[in-house]
Amino acid sequence: AGELTLAISCPKIFIVNVFKFVFISCEQVFTVNDVSHGGCKYGIMNFRGCRKGSLSVEMCDNLYFTNRKMTSVCWASVTHSDSHVLLCLVGISQTPGCVSLLPASLFSNSNPDQPGMLCSFKISTAWSCAWCLNPQADKTFSTGLSRHVIVTDAVTGRRQTYSTGSDVLTQQFALRAPVLFNGCRSGEIFSIDLRQRGRGRDHSWKTCRFYQDSAVTSVRLLQDENYLLAADMLGKIKLWDVRVKRSVKQYEGHHNEYAYLPLHLSEQEGLLLAVGQDCYTRLWSLRDGHLIRTIPSPHPAGKDSIPNVVFSSQLGGRRGLPGLLMAVQRDLYYYPYNNDYQDWTGPKGQG
Repeated sequence: AGELTLAISCPKIFIVNVFKFVFISCEQVFTVNDVSHGGCKYGIMNFRGCRKGSLSVEMCDNLYFTNRKMTSVCWASVTHSDSHVLLCLVGISQTPGCVSLLPASLFSNSNPDQPGMLCSFKISTAWSCAWCLNPQADKTFSTGLSRHVIVTDAVTGRRQTYSTGSDVLTQQFALRAPVLFNGCRSGEIFSIDLRQRGRGRDHSWKTCRFYQDSAVTSVRLLQDENYLLAADMLGKIKLWDVRVKRSVKQYEGHHNEYAYLPLHLSEQEGLLLAVGQDCYTRLWSLRDGHLIRTIPSPHPAGKDSIPNVVFSSQLGGRRGLPGLLMAVQRDLYYYPYNNDYQDWTGPKGQG
């Protein structure tokens, strides 16, 4: 028994809900499985695809178990791209919560005896985490907590703490500069430039500030880093121009009342994806905002069976095609994608 969660990279997409995936590349998925007796087990799925649209899945045998619940996960490029996984784990009994860096090789059958770097930092329960890829803040990660942001050097353990005044539910670093974007329960979205020293209570260190009408559940920077997508608990999805702090587009139809639901972005295909509390997966045109497709869940709708989805432009590797993976409860479905927006058939598989 239990429920599974996932996330994907290439492009990097993360889902923290029931069936949890995390793509290490176009060909591998890191999985987090909630088990019935409590805690989680982690593992690796290997994917292989071909241009004919078929997709094969193989689960590695080397699993890692913990009795703690995970609140957030992201990729960490410690030794090379996506070499580690950054996990926020809830404390139990007298043991405080922690943020752990786990090497991806720990979960692979090919190299189980050489896990590489493995470290853990004690921290109060975190809502969100993010890894910085800008060389000016090398091997730095952030955690969003209740009314605080903590930025940590993974090598030295040195921390910088910022008092935010609201719970920080979602985070993402920019790539071109060491700037961290944060979305809060209050609806505030703000950025922190790690090159600035000031962290006073006047919040003058917030280099950019604007607001949605409800708790922000997901922020996604576009590649040019002038625009940011944000979703909230009123079901509003907006595209913000961070230079002028103004909303320039809204994507209609998303359904959310209180859930912690992510956005998924594929700029290569010009797509924005989100799963609503009504268990429908919706795809919008990123450019003009119109709703392209609404996909119902293969399972009966319910608050404990909200699907998790990831999209890749080359699912299964370089020979793969664009496609959508959907996880519901313990089932995994594959939907092939054609960029003329017409050829959505599926699900093609189940596992």
